[in-house]
Amino acid sequence: MITPHPSPTVVIVGAGHAGGTLAGMLRQQKFDGRIVLCGEETHPPYHRPPLSKKYADDEFVQWLKPESFYADNAIETRLGDPVVHIDRDARTATTASGATLEYTTLVLATGAAPRTLTLPGSDLDGVLSLRTLGDATQLREAVHTGSSLTIVGGGYVGLEVAASARARGCEVTVVEREDRVLARVASPELSAALTEFHRDRGTHILTGAEVREITGTAGRVGGVTLADGTDIACDLVLVGVGAIPNDALARQAGIDCLTGIVVDGSARTSDPHVLAIGDVTYRLHDTLGKMVRLESIPSAVEQAKQAAAVITGAPLPPHEVPWFWSDQFDLKMKMAGMVDPATRAVLRGNPSESAFALFHLDSDGVPVAVETVNAAAEFMAGKRFIGNRTKLDPTALADPATSLREAVL
Repeated sequence: MITPHPSPTVVIVGAGHAGGTLAGMLRQQKFDGRIVLCGEETHPPYHRPPLSKKYADDEFVQWLKPESFYADNAIETRLGDPVVHIDRDARTATTASGATLEYTTLVLATGAAPRTLTLPGSDLDGVLSLRTLGDATQLREAVHTGSSLTIVGGGYVGLEVAASARARGCEVTVVEREDRVLARVASPELSAALTEFHRDRGTHILTGAEVREITGTAGRVGGVTLADGTDIACDLVLVGVGAIPNDALARQAGIDCLTGIVVDGSARTSDPHVLAIGDVTYRLHDTLGKMVRLESIPSAVEQAKQAAAVITGAPLPPHEVPWFWSDQFDLKMKMAGMVDPATRAVLRGNPSESAFALFHLDSDGVPVAVETVNAAAEFMAGKRFIGNRTKLDPTALADPATSLREAVL
């Protein structure tokens, strides 16, 4: 039975960072209609970055808002009761428990799910992925001094987990099938610097290597066999080979999807009553000049701001230069823009001192990306240069004794 509500109703599908942020923003912007936040997990929204960066620390659980925030702001939460069906004609969303929710605006914030392996042994106990609080808790309990962990995939999540595991005294091997770690998202220069840094701290990194089988006894993982026959003994395997958008609900409802839910610059989908935000979206980014699916907290927050503006009728916020961050050992990394192999990389600083920046300049001397390690000033300047399309002098930029201001042409 559908219970009608006279006031505008926003149903948010997904109680992750994007969905939780939007619910709070709507109340901040004086939206006085009904807000319903539906999530698959039973936990209220929480910060996901600490799951890989700080899962070994006591403070790895960080709630987005205090639990009382939702009741205090009249935000209805249906946690552990995800939306399973959308009727666009009736403008209703049905949850797993059978509840039917009318909506004025539906917001899809369903995020992404870890890619899985279909190799022999993938279903053994001790083969883990990392996306949820439950995953992080399981990893935290398993990683300790004397344990051995093999990480399949040399992306940011895998390297962050490796750093925390090494700090706990765990033996760690990273297996990456590409010829370098971070091959899809970072420059060769940054990949090389991080590889050396990890190896210096005892992490075994194997590149150009592919897992053929996960082995074990009595239903429990005991090792990994590579395509070349190499056997790696371990008692835990973490699969970190990327994520795929949770767009099945949108596809079933006939909403346009490609590599995720297609949205415009204001988080609008092909249905005028449906918005989408966060990791599940695929959009034309005006700063990058191409269609992308961004998996980052800054991107999720930016789109939550866009959706809140659309719903409340407020002015649309300007688009931001996409940026990301990663913490590994004592390295604080921040990156802005997207690395293009056709650009020129200009090094500022010294990787051997664990403080440097890589500016990636196009043929006009304009940066399209900046990668920084323990270099906050270079990150902030680089992000601003990308957004303003500022031309830089490569020679001055490469000289740390020359100020960044003096490098501007």
